[in-house]
Amino acid sequence: MSILATELPTALQTRRAGESDISDIADRVFAGERLNREEGLRLFRHPSLLDLSLLADHVRRRKNPERRVTYIVGRNVNYTNVCWVRCKFCNFYRKPGEDGGYVLPRETIFQKIQEMVDVGGVEVLMQGGLNPKLKIEWYEDLLRAIKERFPGVILHAFSPAELIYVKNISKLSMAETLTRLKAAGLHSVPGGGAEILVDRVRDFISPYKDTAEEWLDCMRVAHQVGLHTSATMMYGSVDTFEDRVEHLLKLRDLQDESLERYPAHFRAFIAWNYQPDGTELGGARASGFDYLRTIAIGRILLDNFPHVQASWVTQGPKVGQISLQYGVDDFGSTMMEENVVSAAGCVFTVPIEEIERLIRDAGYEPRRRNTRYELLD
Repeated sequence: MSILATELPTALQTRRAGESDISDIADRVFAGERLNREEGLRLFRHPSLLDLSLLADHVRRRKNPERRVTYIVGRNVNYTNVCWVRCKFCNFYRKPGEDGGYVLPRETIFQKIQEMVDVGGVEVLMQGGLNPKLKIEWYEDLLRAIKERFPGVILHAFSPAELIYVKNISKLSMAETLTRLKAAGLHSVPGGGAEILVDRVRDFISPYKDTAEEWLDCMRVAHQVGLHTSATMMYGSVDTFEDRVEHLLKLRDLQDESLERYPAHFRAFIAWNYQPDGTELGGARASGFDYLRTIAIGRILLDNFPHVQASWVTQGPKVGQISLQYGVDDFGSTMMEENVVSAAGCVFTVPIEEIERLIRDAGYEPRRRNTRYELLD
């Protein structure tokens, strides 16, 4: 009898005729063996969330055996919404010269950071649009000013799309760009803009943005120069299950390379669903079922990623809480402010006390951390 059948006899014995059997995959997961592309697709087509939960939770407990869930007190700062790329899934950007476009004054950024520090925050997640007026010197000056005023704050900033654009308009290499920003105070790079790392999808939803290989190469160079990063996946636009598996395997391959060769790597994986409201692309919002399936399979396939974060911002705190049984070991950031997905009709926000209650009610101990996943007393 397979291990999965031993662990979940009810789920397996009550399967309807004709539904897929993943007992062989379960045996490989419990044996600590790496799954391939076809096995990943079989998991996406598997009808039982309970089976996926068991496998993902097993991987989560193997990677993070402690009965705790971490979170970070941080704040999002969207320093500009001016962006020429015009992604079809985005309702946040304003074109250069368009009404409503902004670049936050430095004092406004300082005020936002101070409000975060006042409640014990440690991380600023700073991202914005691809603004043609901002070259590398602007970013260097901003980072230095923040570090001078808030030396204890961790700057987790600028997604690959932003970094690639800064590199291009500043006529620098990726290594030069990242080395200069690191010297100015950048600590790590968020994984935004990955969407789906398949150019067929990217060409449709964001035809003017970087390619899948350019995004991956930016992260590769970040790891080379000693900047840790995170990785994301925005699913549910025009992507298929095959696209999602390809995305996950590309991340896994780069993580293998980084762990073997470079001083830094991906710290965490975060998946969230496309938010259609008010966007040019339109369409339907992915279900909670699809989120739990996707995050569970992400945990199973990304066997070399140390952490998986919940996406309560797009799915809501209750689904975020349930995801703790689907491979998630981190509840992410308090954020304090969110402007990008909220522009597409998603407005979930959760105070610190509620995050801790949700974690405790799910049977875990809540613990604060910093960006480096070091626990904070």
